[in-house]
Amino acid sequence: MISIRKAEARGHANYGWLDTHHTFSFANYFDREYMGFRSLRVINEDRVSPSNGFGTHGHRDMEIITYVLEGALEHQDSTGNGAVLYPGEVQHMSTGTGIMHSEYNYSKSEEVHFLQIWLLPNYRGLKPTYSQGYFDIEKNSGKLNLIVAKDGRNGALKINQDVDLFAGVLKQGDRFSYSFDAERYGWVQVARGEIDLNDLSLKAGDGAALSEINDVYITAKSDAEILLFDLA
Repeated sequence: MISIRKAEARGHANYGWLDTHHTFSFANYFDREYMGFRSLRVINEDRVSPSNGFGTHGHRDMEIITYVLEGALEHQDSTGNGAVLYPGEVQHMSTGTGIMHSEYNYSKSEEVHFLQIWLLPNYRGLKPTYSQGYFDIEKNSGKLNLIVAKDGRNGALKINQDVDLFAGVLKQGDRFSYSFDAERYGWVQVARGEIDLNDLSLKAGDGAALSEINDVYITAKSDAEILLFDLA
């Protein structure tokens, strides 16, 4: 079964410095029908204006992934990690017993556009960890690239949850398939462009929950960028 979550149906807030869309219930947006999917709890699409951002705030017992689409995002946290993330760079925090961090648009002139993703952890109360990596997704266009995984295989960032997260940049006309093992679930998030997922059309901002399905076929109707979650 494939259930589509349309972009325009998401929660939305615009604070001037932040324009944000929520795939699942978050902050002041609440929809009991969209509290998450399996371990996937948050997909926020954020656009932050130049020199603005999220001041220091805390998280605990959550697996947080940041995926930059455009611009540059500066990160600082209480474990001493600091970085500027650009497209192709992926960040993961396992917040465990607690971590404080801030996120700001590094540019004084350009907007930063990114996805922030939260997953519930397999185990609570662990020591916080931080990792980031560069994945040349543009160079490996036309296929899925593993960027986050429970076992950290093939250079993926290691996460405290049974999930494989793939990213793909597609040129118009690119087509590939993906097969789920029995009793696995999926979520496809379209970050940019338009695709066909099996016989269903999805555009930027759309998501799709996949259950009781083995094979999916993805065709790019235009240049596109997608994330695919393989979930327990």
